[in-house]
Amino acid sequence: MTGVNDDVPGGGRELLRVEGVTKSFPGVRALDGVDLSLRAGEVHVLLGENGAGKSTLIKMLSGAHRPDEGRVLVDGEEVTVRSAQDAGRLGIATIHQEFNLVPGLTVAENIFLGRQPRTPLGLIDRRAMRTKAAELLRRVRLDVSPAAPVAGLGIARLQMVEIAKALSLDARVLIMDEPTAVLTSGEVATLFGIVRELRDSGVGVLFITHHLEEIAALGDRVTVLRDGRSVAEVPASTGEDELIRLMVGRDIAEQYPRQAPPEPGPPLLKVRGLTRAGGGTGPAFTDIGFEVRAGEVVGLAGLVGAGRTEVARALFGVDGYDAGSVEVDGAALARGDVRAAMRAGLGLVPEDRKGQGLLLDASLADNLTLARLDRDTRRGLVDRRGQRREAAAVAERLKVRMSGLDQSARTLSGGNQQKIVIGKWLLAGARLLILDEPTRGIDVGAKVEIYQLVNELTAAGRAVLMISSDLPEVLGMSDRVLVMAQGRLVGELSGEQATQDAVMELAVRQPTDSRNGDESAMEGSDVG
Repeated sequence: MTGVNDDVPGGGRELLRVEGVTKSFPGVRALDGVDLSLRAGEVHVLLGENGAGKSTLIKMLSGAHRPDEGRVLVDGEEVTVRSAQDAGRLGIATIHQEFNLVPGLTVAENIFLGRQPRTPLGLIDRRAMRTKAAELLRRVRLDVSPAAPVAGLGIARLQMVEIAKALSLDARVLIMDEPTAVLTSGEVATLFGIVRELRDSGVGVLFITHHLEEIAALGDRVTVLRDGRSVAEVPASTGEDELIRLMVGRDIAEQYPRQAPPEPGPPLLKVRGLTRAGGGTGPAFTDIGFEVRAGEVVGLAGLVGAGRTEVARALFGVDGYDAGSVEVDGAALARGDVRAAMRAGLGLVPEDRKGQGLLLDASLADNLTLARLDRDTRRGLVDRRGQRREAAAVAERLKVRMSGLDQSARTLSGGNQQKIVIGKWLLAGARLLILDEPTRGIDVGAKVEIYQLVNELTAAGRAVLMISSDLPEVLGMSDRVLVMAQGRLVGELSGEQATQDAVMELAVRQPTDSRNGDESAMEGSDVG
């Protein structure tokens, strides 16, 4: 590796070392001679594109995989980590992107699952468990009762419960995989404060993130993985352009390479007066009206809970609505009918790609061709050969990193999973793509590839409605920006008018145009 930095502020003795670790799966060499070290009292950032090997390395350290070659050392002694229990005994705790919590149990029960304190008679000491859980919850600044069911908590609170669970292990090595991906800016600040406290107490933190701005704010050192190899170790103060070059192996001249057509075409989508009641919490959305023209990227921004995703689901027919109309190419679209939306040329890339966009245990070929089954079926028989040919072509076009079309979607990295979801709609011939959080949890190289694909689609006369919590993404890729607040559209900005301040000014408006001003509710960079 290059650029080794031994002068780590606060860095103490070495807790963990990975030497020459290699791991292969059928058709894929996931890790190829990876080296990494972690010291007491430091935050070491692990950076790399989707598919670079980060997840495989994490699973190896947490006991899910064993290396084919190389070795892992804890406190200078070579160890074998066969299970999560082994990792726990060695003082290694991992907070995965996908939470390992049981919805039917309480917060305290989840924190101490499998390790409940016992009475002298061997019974679970629930009072002691709740007392210990309450102390851990105070430590992570989470105002939740230990007796509260996990099923009633939001994503951000679930993240904090996972951190409390890790702290209950008295871990000396804490691995955090994309912990800020689902947090608001205020919650990120709280999390960073907790991580700094852990670092100051001598814990070594291995921190995985795709948000480059977080690295200098929190990290001490950075190890960069590319194609399964550790290609560099650099200070966390290294500039973003250099980090991107190390990650992708090339310079990226422009992070948001929007290429708008000279003039947009006719409207592909017209929405008029769209309204749906939201129950006791107020309307989900009211009197929504806008157009998206051929060749355009229209951004949809707003505060957390503004109703953007609800509108997208209604447009695509996933959910119904009470009033209003949707037209595609001048023809009215039936409400609550996904098949009708697909026939009209709409495609939805949902914010939850794993839960709603993919059949995780199905093959890539099946996932890519799922939205065009009707077209590929004759007299009840599916043209499997033709499907595979089409699937192979779109996978190559999108540069999907895979061992083959028979690989299950579950085994792909997040960025490659997202490419499969988008590829499904390319094969279906969608003319208007609704992209809901299209780059969440995706590295900068894969983001640029998706942005370039958006350019190709709009250049061919298709259109995109983009919902994103990443304000720079909205500003960088949209020709117009629509802003929602509390279920209403409160403004439209042209590309020239759309600045961060202008979007935020609209996003914090009440329906009466009075100001809320609670910018801490903004998700991602600034809006959600």
